[in-house]
Amino acid sequence: MDSRHLSLMDFMNKGEQNIVDLADRFNEFEQDMFARRHVNYRRVSLTGSAPVMRVIDPYDGFEREMIYFASNDYLNLTRHPRTIEAGRKALEKYGTGAGSVPLLGGTLDIHIELEQKVAKFKGCEAALIFSSGFGSNAGAIAALLGEEGIPICDTLVHASILDGCIGKTVKFFRHNDMESLEKTLKRLEDRKVTKLVMVDGVYSMDGDIAKLDEICEIAHRYGALVYVDEAHSTGVIGDTGRGTPEYYHLEGKVDIVAGTCSKALGVVGGFIASSQKIIQYLYYYARSYMFSTAPTPQAVASISEALDVILEEPQLREKLWQNIRYFKKGLEDLHVDLGDAETAIFPIIISDDYKVKEMCRELHENNIYVNPVVYPAVPKRLARLRFSLMQGHEKEHLDKALNIMEYLLKKYEVKQK
Repeated sequence: MDSRHLSLMDFMNKGEQNIVDLADRFNEFEQDMFARRHVNYRRVSLTGSAPVMRVIDPYDGFEREMIYFASNDYLNLTRHPRTIEAGRKALEKYGTGAGSVPLLGGTLDIHIELEQKVAKFKGCEAALIFSSGFGSNAGAIAALLGEEGIPICDTLVHASILDGCIGKTVKFFRHNDMESLEKTLKRLEDRKVTKLVMVDGVYSMDGDIAKLDEICEIAHRYGALVYVDEAHSTGVIGDTGRGTPEYYHLEGKVDIVAGTCSKALGVVGGFIASSQKIIQYLYYYARSYMFSTAPTPQAVASISEALDVILEEPQLREKLWQNIRYFKKGLEDLHVDLGDAETAIFPIIISDDYKVKEMCRELHENNIYVNPVVYPAVPKRLARLRFSLMQGHEKEHLDKALNIMEYLLKKYEVKQK
């Protein structure tokens, strides 16, 4: 099997054949990918998230020290002494788990404290924490929409938002296109049901920021609620790192603020912040909250401390933005296509799946850890390398990546912008 002419889409389970046969064919596909050194997924770290980490090379089994540009740990809080110590203390006090789902017996005092802190951090009346960011979106959205609600989504929203819409006919509007949003809402103006406009604060594959001020004005004018996923915004944008509502001075004016604790907060889990009544409703109707064991004490304590660190150590965010500005200028000097990237995520658009895979192979061989993003994750014309920056990256790390990219862009004759 020649993997160069195939994609993951060719092995999607569409009910046309037995899953065992499909898995056999997929195995052949992956084996050919591996032989070409194009399987740059699930590379095993020996040291955890850090600007430089030791990785087991999947092809020869030896250790590599690699500059890590594939993390969402923007502020390096996974290894911050304060978040580690807070988690250790909670582990010793409460044990390894909460012991039950939160509604029945798994709610600890530190869960309540964290929910109150998240609500204050996001400028909302109340908040609810979940054991995963994916689960918070999927469960909350399904509950908010109910049987008749209408989901209205930017075309680039995260998969967890779309999973919350399963069973619904999603109304999409063009990415960050306010005219398209208004036309969509106008067509639905007479529908007297829940209408939920859903966007990412910062888009995970493109690094651009939602036009939340315009979105709120248009949505509220047509009687729709606004739901913003703050996964890649929290800790990164806003005057104090509180995210997209703060960035636009809209705190308390966005109907539902969702997010994950696994990006800049450096732990795992998710949250929904909104009015007290909406949150109380979700206690009983968000299935991923109702039927999942409450977040572990260690995670809760580390998340809580991470929120404090964001506010009390602004130099971390300032260093991140120094890196963002420096790296963006370096890439612009190479005339690469970055789309509308504005934050710590840099999509270097190559527009050719095979070139992306080959470039990622060479980056790996030069100890640069980067993710390839190819079809069907993005359209083939938008195939890209995705770099993510951390505050802990030093200038020499960024320069090495820029120098290698300059060489690869010429070698693979990537069209310059």
